[in-house]
Amino acid sequence: MSLYWRIFLLNAAVLVVAVLLLLGPVTVSTPVLLAEAAVIGAGLAAMLIANAVLLRIGLAPLQRLTRAMTTADLLKPGARPVVTGRGEMAELTTTFNAMLDRLEAERATSSGRVLSAQESERRRIAQELHDEIGQTLTAVLLQIKHAADRAQEPVRGDLHQAQETVRASLDEIRRIARRLRPGVLEELGLHSALRALATEFTTPGLEVRLHIGPGMPPLGHVTELVFYRVAQEGLTNTARHSGASRVELHLRTLPGGGVGLLVRDDGKGIGSAPEGAGIRGMRERALLIGADLTVGPGRDGGTEVRLDVTDPKGNT
Repeated sequence: MSLYWRIFLLNAAVLVVAVLLLLGPVTVSTPVLLAEAAVIGAGLAAMLIANAVLLRIGLAPLQRLTRAMTTADLLKPGARPVVTGRGEMAELTTTFNAMLDRLEAERATSSGRVLSAQESERRRIAQELHDEIGQTLTAVLLQIKHAADRAQEPVRGDLHQAQETVRASLDEIRRIARRLRPGVLEELGLHSALRALATEFTTPGLEVRLHIGPGMPPLGHVTELVFYRVAQEGLTNTARHSGASRVELHLRTLPGGGVGLLVRDDGKGIGSAPEGAGIRGMRERALLIGADLTVGPGRDGGTEVRLDVTDPKGNT
């Protein structure tokens, strides 16, 4: 039955009951007596309550669909309103679910193109930093060294200080280039790349512990890149915002099959803060390989980032 006829029949039933009451033995005096007014008021209240209840029941599927539309998030796919009954509401719910399927598929496809373009741009910038700025700073470093060897004090001391400044800038350029283009990942694989990442983020105030489980299955190229970028973003957030002193980085096989990545710190946690661009970027990458990403409080405080993929060979 359509929603139109359902609401029409509900209201018709209430009106029929009201007409039957008027045709019954009930009489109204002039002026209206108190007892008669009470009876009329009770009858009116009963009809309004019955109409409200019947409309609530009739419109309940529409309210459920409205809540589903309000809470739908393409970065958290999979949730669908249940199709119940028949008629227009069932068709509308089915159409809405089909629309979500199309949007999620298109979002995953477009995200894949965007992330692929980002990685290409990262490689280009990293190459230019290494080939252009890196070589220029290396040449400047050699020139300063040559000038310092021939200069007299106190100019030699100033040149040595400038030399150290240029050397520190060169190291920073190389570090940025490594983050933009994970050469270790391309040449040695995910395990070595995660070890290098843990070493890079380990400082006197932050200890990074890496645990790689045995029997890891081979991963596709795209899957390895997503795991690396999620680990990199998780460690970056920990180092910048958490105030943690220890962070654990786990790469392990899942009990039901697949591979999971876990980044857990002992910091202050994310609390009720809204998700920033970093977490949204991790969700975009997780969609690219069909993985499940959860970001929330850890069991002993701090923050946990979990990335689980059931088909590690699905992307090559």
